[in-house]
Amino acid sequence: MTRIKFCGLTRLDDVQLAAGLGVDAIGFVMTRRSKRFVDPTAAARLRDAVPPYITTVALVMDDEPAFIDEVLRVLRPDMLQFHGDETDEDCAAYGVRYTKAIAMGEGASALERLHRFPRAAGLLLDGHGLGEQGGSGQCFDWSLMPKDLAQPLILAGGLDADNVAEAIRVARPWAVDVSSGIESSPGIKDRAKMERFISAVRR
Repeated sequence: MTRIKFCGLTRLDDVQLAAGLGVDAIGFVMTRRSKRFVDPTAAARLRDAVPPYITTVALVMDDEPAFIDEVLRVLRPDMLQFHGDETDEDCAAYGVRYTKAIAMGEGASALERLHRFPRAAGLLLDGHGLGEQGGSGQCFDWSLMPKDLAQPLILAGGLDADNVAEAIRVARPWAVDVSSGIESSPGIKDRAKMERFISAVRR
């Protein structure tokens, strides 16, 4: 069964709907450079609405260690998700389980980076280019998804209800991660798109 993460949530109603639809993980974007940024205190209020057994994830991108410490203290996420130039050592320094996003925008040449994060609980393959933010709605060639890595692989980038079934068929990921594909505007999720995405993955 393919697991589902909804990312970039900013509103209580969206968190409650996502949970009701049965997502496995909910992501809060904690890096200020993102249009989906929510400050740690506001994110903590959203986190408190997440029911048991749904993983909460804080997304950061080359942020200051002191700020990440604040996120961990105030938000208390289950996991961190790193999207920048962080090394395996940087990511592991907080003593919290983490996933690392790998920018797949340049295609096969990006695959070498998958081997740089041995301590990651999972690797998120996203469609953006190196140094760019995720949540851009860009796909990459799903057939590049490796089949022989020990770590679980999470597919992201340009997914929506119309293409996620095909993406799963080709890439066979552990999980899929969606943000812009379930939105009416950055950070504002769309009920119908959320419901259709879940249905497409389940099918």
